[in-house]
Order: sequence, then structure tokens, then C-alpha cells
Amino acid sequence: MKDWAKELPLAVTITDKEGTIIYMNNRANETLAHGNADKIIGTSIFGCHGERSTSIIKDLIANEKTNTYTISKKGQKKIVHQTPYYENGEFAGLVEFSIVIPEDLPHYDRG
Repeated sequence: MKDWAKELPLAVTITDKEGTIIYMNNRANETLAHGNADKIIGTSIFGCHGERSTSIIKDLIANEKTNTYTISKKGQKKIVHQTPYYENGEFAGLVEFSIVIPEDLPHYDRG
């Protein structure tokens, strides 16, 4: 499959079901790995996080759950969405999307 996420203008990181990082797109490499994705891919996601985050990620994996939150970092507000992904109907790991939220983000109530 073509690497459709490679040049997306948002960070995409994928782990397997044990929490091993198996993919980082260009933006994740720039913002999360600081240009060192080649050294990070193949390592545990738990080595990149503190105790609280590790506990949350372990729960997401164990229970195939989704987690969404916002952060402020380096003057930017971001939404982070972590969700399970599946291969042939079987849980395969987590994918994380980290998206910068524009200052003037419109909100619509529909329905």
C-alpha cells in the first residue's frame, strides 16, 4: 500500500499491539522524533512517556480503547487522537494523530 500518511500535515505514529513503534510519518519524525525516527522505530512507546501516560496507553491497548485530548506545546494548541487499528478483524495496535488546531477554528452545531 502506498504510504498515504507520509506527507500529511499532521503527525501520525503507529504502534503494534505490544506498544512497539512501527511507523512515523514525516511530521511525527520532525516534531516527535526530532529527525531521529530511524532510531525510534522499533523501540517501545513506553520509553517515550512518563508513568501516567504509560498507564493510559497500556489501558488503551489492553481494552482496545480510544483516547482524545488537547495539549498546548510551543505556542500551538493540538488535538491528539489515539485509536485502535485492526488487520483482518484482529486488534493490531494503536495509531496516534496529532493535529495543530488553528486559532480561528470554527465550530458548528448541526442538528
